Amino acid sequence: MKYLLRLVVATFLISSLSSCVVLSSKKYHSLIAQCDSVSDGWNNARVKIESLEGQINQLRADTSRLNKRIAELQNKAEELNMNYASLRSNSSSKINKLSEDLKKREARLKEVEEVLRKRDEATNALKDKLQKALLGFQQSGLSVDIRDGKVYVSLTDKLLFDTGSIIIDDKGKQALQELANVLKSQPEINISVEGHTDNQRVVHLGQIKDNWDLSVLRATSVVRYLTEIEKIENARITATGKGEFQPITSGSTPEIRSRNRRIEIVLSPKLDELYNLIK
Repeated sequence: MKYLLRLVVATFLISSLSSCVVLSSKKYHSLIAQCDSVSDGWNNARVKIESLEGQINQLRADTSRLNKRIAELQNKAEELNMNYASLRSNSSSKINKLSEDLKKREARLKEVEEVLRKRDEATNALKDKLQKALLGFQQSGLSVDIRDGKVYVSLTDKLLFDTGSIIIDDKGKQALQELANVLKSQPEINISVEGHTDNQRVVHLGQIKDNWDLSVLRATSVVRYLTEIEKIENARITATGKGEFQPITSGSTPEIRSRNRRIEIVLSPKLDELYNLIK
């Protein structure tokens, strides 16, 4: 570039000479200096231009990269928004379903609670009726109480049987007759007759081999009286023998053994309605 400027100056000088213009040495050197200054400025400007062009290219590349990244992020944001909307919709549906299920469960729970309340009321009413009906036998070893939502009528063996016998005596029949009168008015009540003995070994009782036999045969004697004589429906009643294995209390005194020798008539309400609710 500097060479080009010098050439321009030389051409200018030759032109001046041909025009008969005489330049002094000082003026000549001044022109040369100006040319050199212009040349340096031009070179500096060119370097700056090249630097700026490089920066521009870099900025264009950065801008392109940023635009691409922005587009990717926008696509990601749209995808996330769609997923969020879907999750929100699904969550709303699930929450609504859970809310409906909870309401149904609460309604069923209230129904079950109502059935249990009615059962408890009926059980207490039945206990009161039996206590009034059997009041005259309570001094002879009869008791009525509630356990686990069931009414237990407990009769000691001396109220029903002679020692070692499975035949119900007259006083026992009177007690069972009063009991049957109440049960006939309560057809929704199931009846289980349980025979219990003490822990003394059975001896010299003919066909009765042990306490299992004695407890079962005494229970079946009561069941036969209630069904055959008092006409309680057979389908409502069952007989079981517990032997000596479910005593009221432990011990071997005569009083304790007498309490353990008993017939328990277990009265429980039919729970078909409750079973239907909890299916």
